[in-house]
Amino acid sequence: MRPERIAAAVSAKIDDARRDYGLDTRIFVAYADCGTGGTLDAVLATAGVERIDGAHCYEFYAGAATYAALQDAEPGTFYLTDFLARQFETLIIAGLGLDRHPELRDAYFGNYRRLIYLAQSDDPDLTARAQAAADRLGLTFERRQTGFGDLQTSVVTAAGAA
Repeated sequence: MRPERIAAAVSAKIDDARRDYGLDTRIFVAYADCGTGGTLDAVLATAGVERIDGAHCYEFYAGAATYAALQDAEPGTFYLTDFLARQFETLIIAGLGLDRHPELRDAYFGNYRRLIYLAQSDDPDLTARAQAAADRLGLTFERRQTGFGDLQTSVVTAAGAA
């Protein structure tokens, strides 16, 4: 939830992996840009490390083509993953102060129309949490079973290239 910290944290993990497994160890980062504004890619280029394609996890869980179609159909879409469905109250409600100032909901989410839950698992509890999140934000709810989408394909491809 802190994009400005991602590049440095990934850089440290790369250093750890090279120290623990050797300088010649092939490393693949299964992490999207996630709001780093390109700083993650700069770190990875310097380190000679590849990462999964995509601006954020929503794109690689849904699949790039599907995500683009979802965005074209309704740019005012708020996305949840399994992690975000599980942590919605902590990260979104408390994190944005909506627990203390519910009147801010429309300021934050007034331009959104729907919430799409990109489900990696088939967990009825997480689906209920995602539905409750949509209700709390006043958005229509849609669930898409994605599994790990392009993440799985990218990891398998990277492993095969090793």
